[in-house]
Amino acid sequence: MSFPERTFVLDALRTETVGGVLLLLAAIAALVWANTPLSHGYEAVREFHVGPSALGLDLSVQHWAADGLLAIFFFVAGIELKREMVAGELRDPKAAALPVVAALCGMIAPALVYVAVNAAGDGSLGGWAVPTATDIAFALAVLAVIGTSLPSALRAFLLTLAVVDDLFAILIIAVFFTGDLDFAALGGAAAGLLLFWFLLRRGVRGWYVYVPLGVAVWGLMYNSGVHATIAGVAMGLMLRCTRREGEEQSPGERVEHRVRPLSAGFAVPMFALFSAGVAVSGDAMRDVFTQPETLGVVLGLVVGKTVGVFGGTWLTARFTRARLNEDLAWADLFAVATLAGIGFTVSLLIGELAFEGDARLTDEVKAAVLTGSLIAALLAAVLLKLRVRTYRAMVEAEERDEDMSGVPDVYEVDDPEHHRRLAEIYERKAAEHRRRAEEAGAARTRGDGPA
Repeated sequence: MSFPERTFVLDALRTETVGGVLLLLAAIAALVWANTPLSHGYEAVREFHVGPSALGLDLSVQHWAADGLLAIFFFVAGIELKREMVAGELRDPKAAALPVVAALCGMIAPALVYVAVNAAGDGSLGGWAVPTATDIAFALAVLAVIGTSLPSALRAFLLTLAVVDDLFAILIIAVFFTGDLDFAALGGAAAGLLLFWFLLRRGVRGWYVYVPLGVAVWGLMYNSGVHATIAGVAMGLMLRCTRREGEEQSPGERVEHRVRPLSAGFAVPMFALFSAGVAVSGDAMRDVFTQPETLGVVLGLVVGKTVGVFGGTWLTARFTRARLNEDLAWADLFAVATLAGIGFTVSLLIGELAFEGDARLTDEVKAAVLTGSLIAALLAAVLLKLRVRTYRAMVEAEERDEDMSGVPDVYEVDDPEHHRRLAEIYERKAAEHRRRAEEAGAARTRGDGPA
């Protein structure tokens, strides 16, 4: 492509809206591909193995997408988290308290809902972590598309919540879904991360240094038994996200600007393409709402997330000194709490890890994740639309200038001249309507008026 075309495409891929649309299209393509006569081809591509077996990296395409490409997504998420910690909402403990508590409660409540449903239905408790994650790309894309005219503080709240949520999701993966550890490989990964940090601190620049090193760290992390996406978020957190004198962008901002199009335009859609392809039938959809494992996932995303995020935030504001941003209303927060139930990317990943070895249950849980995320997105879209109408009405009221003074009426309520100008306008209008009434009455009397 020409330079202007390339610039336009890359800038588009940096927006949450475009990234979310590509993620959605990839998921739809996977579902269509897996539910047509070409489904055998889908399975063949997904299970095709490629990679150097001598390095322990002879992986299927599906594993490359989940363990390799998704590490790029977590690398960008790590940079976002670092930026929030040093220059964003997480820098101020008082401002960060509510979204952080919301993220924690928004993970605990869905897990409890899942456990309760499966304990009552004699299901597997192994999937308790599946409904705990919120998908940053999808949630922000829905907010960007639907939530026009909403306060910017709402996006900041959701971003902080989602980033903290992702951090704890990564910890869950590291602690609960790590198999037998290879301490030699883990030590090599730790040494690689230390070298990565040292080079950053020394100011060494050049992608030809960091990309090979990052790939080596990722490979060692994968072979260690720890989920390889941990390498991505660890390297993202190491980047400096504060600007020094004379810098237009910090290293973290510069790297994120370059890598985000790769993450949003390729890595995450490819993960969705090779993870969301589940066979959907009448029986499968019935099972989603009848089996305890899948019902627990759906209720965890739709009910647990909403109750956890909203309830945790309200209780924290009620019993501590933390306060909701003055630009936000509790109705705004309830809509965002519902939106947090979109658990697409990380929930699919955890579902694969939680039920590894049981292909049937893994597909059913994926169907449950898709169903719960879709329900949460639709409910949030309705609630956000209602809030948009409210804020648009507020904006119209604040911008109304009936006396045509050039100053909105809301700022002239205590100005006597404002009311005199309005009185003159209304008197002129009243005189005009009286004149029209007299003319209409005279015309009716002569019989030449309207029937």
